[in-house]
Amino acid sequence: MFDIKQFILAIRQIAEEKGIPEESVLETVEAAIAAAYKRDYGKKGQIVRAKLDPETGDIKVSQVHYVVEGVDEEENITGQLPRPAPEFDEPLSRRDRSQEGQDSTDGNVGTGAIKFNPEKHILLEEAKKVNKKIKVGDELVTELETHTEFGRIAAQTAKQVVIQRLREAERSAIYEEFKKKEGEIISGVIQRKEGPLVFIDIGKTNGILTTMEQVPGENYRIGSRLRFLILKVDETPRGPVVVLSRSHPKLVYGLFGMEVPEIDSGAVEVKAIAREAGSRTKIAVTSKESGVDPIGSLVGQKGVRVQTVINELAGEKIDIILWSDKVAEFIANSFSPAKVLDVKILDEDKKHALVEVSDDQFSLAIGKRGQNVRLAAKLTGWKIDVRSPKEAIEFAQTSEKDETQPQETEQ
Repeated sequence: MFDIKQFILAIRQIAEEKGIPEESVLETVEAAIAAAYKRDYGKKGQIVRAKLDPETGDIKVSQVHYVVEGVDEEENITGQLPRPAPEFDEPLSRRDRSQEGQDSTDGNVGTGAIKFNPEKHILLEEAKKVNKKIKVGDELVTELETHTEFGRIAAQTAKQVVIQRLREAERSAIYEEFKKKEGEIISGVIQRKEGPLVFIDIGKTNGILTTMEQVPGENYRIGSRLRFLILKVDETPRGPVVVLSRSHPKLVYGLFGMEVPEIDSGAVEVKAIAREAGSRTKIAVTSKESGVDPIGSLVGQKGVRVQTVINELAGEKIDIILWSDKVAEFIANSFSPAKVLDVKILDEDKKHALVEVSDDQFSLAIGKRGQNVRLAAKLTGWKIDVRSPKEAIEFAQTSEKDETQPQETEQ
């Protein structure tokens, strides 16, 4: 005798371990019962559904027919073609999967035609004899005799359905969980490497770190624990794919958010971040409350907060900039640690500015291979030219010399 209550209890226990919602458990049990019923008592082509009362264990089994307008001489359905909702059916075998595309139109691949199947379809005029209000495209549900005793093959079919549905439900639960966490920071352990890809154990599933999201020169040793940004979560036929990042600027924001309670409370706001991963980051902050030092909040007592972030980023340099709504002031601040003498707005519409620095600050303002000025431009969103007073004087002298030289006349 098939003990439905014990069956439900076993499925619930498995689902609870895997974090699958209660409603998915019930759907899984109903799918398994429908598949087992169809195997032992149904007919080929039938759409069988089961409804289960989880409290009493009572089962109601029904057959579904899709209402169609009519058929032609070749027994193809005419009028609106049925678009059936997902049905509770047995899992496809390997042979079934290879023919799935053909079976979906019952041998009429490429024609868009569907063969009329009396076990699956019913003509409108016949359906109206049962329900006068029924329309083409509706479902006509007929109750079947309930059976709870199934043979070995049917029980095996039910088991396959349970495994398949639980796997699908588990994938769906993982997808929903991590989809909500996009943009958040997560801790993970480097599990393995496959070519340029790095796979990270993040708990219920593995995350993937692509080449684009890796930090140049960073060593991903198997077994080491790092923090990552959940960049995006994609749903694929093989399950959810969690794409992680170590190079995205939001990782820096998230790390500071974990270390600086003033960011979480809203007292300090991060206005902009410019990053060249593995080398240097500039982060612009402002205070939303009087008496709160935004730069000091990120630095922390004796630099402990910023140092924690630097350690997590394997020694990446971080410049904390005071944001200002005055463009010239913000541009000057963005050149930290270099000191700026003057900022001239050349073209406000095109966002073009000229920064003047002293001779001894010129190389620092430009930075190694132009990194400092490049990050300042990214941070502010302005195109920035840098020059020293010496360059300005030389330029002026050259211009004067050109003006005093006699013009050549054409012969």
